[in-house]
Amino acid sequence: MTTWLNMGLQDGASPIMEQLIFFHDHTLMIMLMIITTVMYMMTTLLWNKHTSRFMLEGQLIETTWTIAPAIILVFIAMPSLRLLYLMDEIHNPTMTLKAVGHQWYWSYEYSDFTKLEFDSYMIPQEENQTSTFRLLDTDNRIVLPMNSPIRLVVTAADVLHSWTIPSLGVKTDATPGRLNQTSFSINHPGILYGQCSEICGANHSFMPITIESVSANHFINWISSL
Repeated sequence: MTTWLNMGLQDGASPIMEQLIFFHDHTLMIMLMIITTVMYMMTTLLWNKHTSRFMLEGQLIETTWTIAPAIILVFIAMPSLRLLYLMDEIHNPTMTLKAVGHQWYWSYEYSDFTKLEFDSYMIPQEENQTSTFRLLDTDNRIVLPMNSPIRLVVTAADVLHSWTIPSLGVKTDATPGRLNQTSFSINHPGILYGQCSEICGANHSFMPITIESVSANHFINWISSL
């Protein structure tokens, strides 16, 4: 999760998020090279006193500054398109989770199991313990097995919401009357936090999402205990 003075992205908890972080760093390096080159040329022009009244055209430099940006855009577009297709891919999911947005809480249904559904509300501030995070922890956590492809189906019962877990690289709009689908896989055990990312009314800030990632055996035991 995000920590104090964290200037970068959260650590990736899924393969897609790790790829998004790599792409972010890749694009920043290209931007750094462009900024350095432009600043160098501007500084050179400011301090250069050489002039030539016979300099009417420069076909070589004009060709260069036309082709170079096109090549740079290719280096940005190729990994970007690859990531877009990877994020749209649904890989033979081992289970399906349905999330329904309400004002102002989430409902979850484990579609592969009979009558396994619950509501998830934010823990009120006066009930917070030292082990919980203010505005982020919920009374009922989503429990999911790690290293398993999960299909997520998102919808809403009233207004627009957005189901978002930054460390998974997942952000899916919850639209009334429409099912949106995405998939993810969690790399390691732990607790992942997110929030609704679509302004949905007065208590928009108070409908967090909490995922508890566990091993497959622990998940089976949790299912059996319900």
